[in-house]
Amino acid sequence: MSLPPSARLALWLNACLRGSLGPDDFAEAVRADDPQHLVVAWHEPGESMPLERLPSALHRDGGLRAALALPVAGDLLGLRGPAPFNTAALDAGEAVVLDGCERGLVPILDARTVLWQTAPAAVPPPLDPVEEGRQLRQTLVATTADLTRLDVASWQPEIPDLLMNVRHRPPLQLPPGIPGRAAEDLERAVLCLEIVALALHDDGGAASAYEMAERRRCLTDLDRAARRVAVAICSDNLTAS
Repeated sequence: MSLPPSARLALWLNACLRGSLGPDDFAEAVRADDPQHLVVAWHEPGESMPLERLPSALHRDGGLRAALALPVAGDLLGLRGPAPFNTAALDAGEAVVLDGCERGLVPILDARTVLWQTAPAAVPPPLDPVEEGRQLRQTLVATTADLTRLDVASWQPEIPDLLMNVRHRPPLQLPPGIPGRAAEDLERAVLCLEIVALALHDDGGAASAYEMAERRRCLTDLDRAARRVAVAICSDNLTAS
């Protein structure tokens, strides 16, 4: 179980900004198993800097908080423009918006290096982690019932196992200061995103157009609720308070 790169960047950068860890620990956590991450074009086109320098660069330029974006077609969650940044983030499926300096970062894989491309970006209104967590729990209950009714186990046997083992999975690597409920909700969100990815892989055993539409509807609802939880928690710089 793992977070997308932009979620790791936002979550650990916020922890670094509030003093819970240093820049070296921040960079190590974001890199995970990747050999190298570079921030590109922070001030000038063509320039790059190692990830360790991002917190200090952000601080010098008035940055206050990192906000996660997890957009999909039809739902630009975490984005507020301008259009070129929205397009780049949508193509990547993720991005980070930096509050206070009006910049955004989009991850691009170049060989074995992750390049965080800098561009102007507007900050969207924050989401409430508590409310989004409650909505996800409600949506997960409804989706489980719907998938059971549609006999999802007959065509994707991994999904019922995932649904039944929400509390029995290896924990996410999270920075210090994340409350227990927020950590639990974020782990649940990552699980739900895995479920959606499995379930939308094909049309499975759906016997009719109605069943196909119903399955896609409930999975889309679950996907949106899970993405909103991830965005709310990873964008929250007050989790330690």
